[in-house]
Formats: sequence, C-alpha cells, structure tokens
Amino acid sequence: MVYLNLMNEITVYTDEYFMKHALLEAQKAYDMGEIPVGCVVVCENQIIGKGHNLTELLHDVTAHAEMQAITAAANYLGAKYLTECSLYVTVEPCVMCAGAIYWSQMGKLIYGASDEKRGFMREGRHLLHPKTEILNGIMADESAELMKSFFKKLR
Repeated sequence: MVYLNLMNEITVYTDEYFMKHALLEAQKAYDMGEIPVGCVVVCENQIIGKGHNLTELLHDVTAHAEMQAITAAANYLGAKYLTECSLYVTVEPCVMCAGAIYWSQMGKLIYGASDEKRGFMREGRHLLHPKTEILNGIMADESAELMKSFFKKLR
C-alpha cells in the first residue's frame, strides 16, 4: 500500500507492518496470562480497531482478539459492515470469529500461523463472506513461536 502523508511524502505500509501491530497486541495478551492472539483492523491505511484475547480477564469465552477488534472498528466507523477493511490476526480465526468476520463482511483477512485444531479452515472457507479475500502465513513463525512459548510456560 502506498499513500501520501500530510507532507506529500510517500509512506509504504506492508502486510508485515500491520501484522507487527497485531503481534504487539498478542504480546499484551501473553503478558496478562491470556492466550497470545492479537488483531488489528485497518481501513485506508489506518488502524481503526485493535484487540487481544481477554477471555480470562472478562470470564467471557467470546472475548477473542478478533471480536474486540471488529467491535472497535465498527464503533470507529459507525457502521456494521467493514467491506473496505482488512483484519490482521496472528493466528487463524476460530469458527466463532470467522462468523463475525462473515457478518461484518470484512474485505480481507490476513492471518499469521495456522491453527490445525481450532482454525476455521478445518470447516472450510465457506465460513467467510464470499467476497472476503484471504492471505495467510504473514509472520507465521513469529506468531507460532509466541503461542509455543506461552503453552510451554504453562507446563
């Protein structure tokens, strides 16, 4: 993505740039003792929503990073549909989050590490809106390493 800033200088933001911000959110979850998943929603080259897992803190199984970020983005835009937005998440969304991505009509989903056990792709791509683009594997190693470190620490 290429944009002009206020000083007419070109600023290039890559998928890796936004995934790094998602990883910062995941680190917040890690530091809180939450499963380290982080997410940001981007619209017109700007982060408009972010979140990390809060299920333990809130005692709420629906308090996933994606749910937090989608809610924040919808509130920011004052709209329930996020067709012009991209969601960056460190780990493949679960079926519940895929449903939220579907209903928000997210324009693009970018995720890092795959989740062989609970990821939505186990059930199929049809869980997302037909127009949602998918890109995976962005900073997958960093995302997976944070998860492995978290679960190793628990044992």
